[in-house]
Amino acid sequence: MALSPRLDLRQSQTLVMTPQLQQAIKMLQLNNLEIMAYVDEQLEINPLLERADSEEQPTDPAESEPRNDDPAAAETTTPEAAPVEALDSDYDNLWNGDTGVEVTPPVAMEVWRNAAGGTANAVDFAPQAAISLRDHLLDQLNVDLDDPIDRVIGVHLIDLLDDAGYIDGDIAMIAERLGCDEARVEATLGLLQGFDPIGVFARNLAECLTLQLREQDRLDPIMAKLIDNLDLLADHDYATLRRRCGADEEDFTDMLAEIKALNPKPGLAFSSEVAQTLVPDVMVRKGGGGDWIIELNNETLPRVLVNERYYAIIAGRANSKRDKEYISDCLSTANWLVKSLAQRATTILRVATELVRQQEGFLNHGVQHLRPLVLRNIAEAIDMHESTVSRVTANKYMITPRGIFEMRYFFTTAIASSHGGEAAHSSESVRHRIKALIDAEDAGATLSDDRLTAILRAEGIDIARRTIAKYREAMNIPSSMRRRRAMAV
Repeated sequence: MALSPRLDLRQSQTLVMTPQLQQAIKMLQLNNLEIMAYVDEQLEINPLLERADSEEQPTDPAESEPRNDDPAAAETTTPEAAPVEALDSDYDNLWNGDTGVEVTPPVAMEVWRNAAGGTANAVDFAPQAAISLRDHLLDQLNVDLDDPIDRVIGVHLIDLLDDAGYIDGDIAMIAERLGCDEARVEATLGLLQGFDPIGVFARNLAECLTLQLREQDRLDPIMAKLIDNLDLLADHDYATLRRRCGADEEDFTDMLAEIKALNPKPGLAFSSEVAQTLVPDVMVRKGGGGDWIIELNNETLPRVLVNERYYAIIAGRANSKRDKEYISDCLSTANWLVKSLAQRATTILRVATELVRQQEGFLNHGVQHLRPLVLRNIAEAIDMHESTVSRVTANKYMITPRGIFEMRYFFTTAIASSHGGEAAHSSESVRHRIKALIDAEDAGATLSDDRLTAILRAEGIDIARRTIAKYREAMNIPSSMRRRRAMAV
């Protein structure tokens, strides 16, 4: 068979994700604060973009008006593009179980607060800057330690502290790394353990409490025995602990009170982590006729527009091919951003509206009426891909009359009904029921996991004992035996 070159035509289908499409997908999963930061970046690099509420418009450096002989400027009559909040009203943002759907425009944040009786939970003040634990300790190091070797060791030990103030590292390994004697590291560590706050540089909880008790001159032999048996304290086995300490009941009660007054994590008072302000992306409120009104938080919604007047000015003055391509790219990017922001807002509102429709029972009656719900249920209801719903609900919060919830909170797995038929209980409502039963128990009748299983099955919830144990542990609720011991004291 002879080999010869030939030309073939083949047709195939491939999915190509353009950079703009990838960026639009990324924008969809950003919350309002993150999207505002992204828009700020675009405003800095694109001269054709400006804020919708900005009074200043970019003008030509030489002239404030376009020249009469500039045909590009003369043909442009539209001063600016529509702001992003002017969305197409092709979605439902008001749901009524009786009358169906109805379209209402977004409402400003102030109007919603008045309607909701001023129950907004978002913190509207900036956190104050505070000195970090590291800086606080370095200040003391520079004053209390004169030897340069001790200072080097001290700085290294400070850098090994975790947020709670505990030292994370083996002394022998630290000494080997620094090339000094292990005894020298131990001696320096002993000096640092006298720094404020007392309890820092401890290697475990027992040492942290010991440092604080020694500072208060309360580390007597009986208290030392209590520190040596912290496992019994954690298990609330007070009877065994008191016998090991050799203390009478009155002294033992005082000792427990002193232990509880200590700080097990002294470093957290100087935590450098600043709590982030929780700002809702979507607001839900009750309308006058009993309807649920869903709207975007306009206070944090980016509002940008394209200054086409300025585009006409600079486009008419561009002479080189490079300049014309740059101006054209800026216009294309600006128009794409405005369109993408509008599409993002529309998508979030559609998903939020369907969430409210599906979980109306929760909004009206509480967590016991939270329905089992998965991403597929929302996606099918609004004819949207499941991955899109997943991105929309990621890192976004919804404020309701019952508080602020992450949108993912409303998705819960189903617990089958013990009476047969379709699943009617969400895992979140079952957790709430377990906690309510335990909160209502008394010291003489703590509920075991087996007993909780029987009660829930009698209420129509088909749940296994191991599932109850898993839910209880996830809520940091101790076992029935430990609860009984704690109530006995």
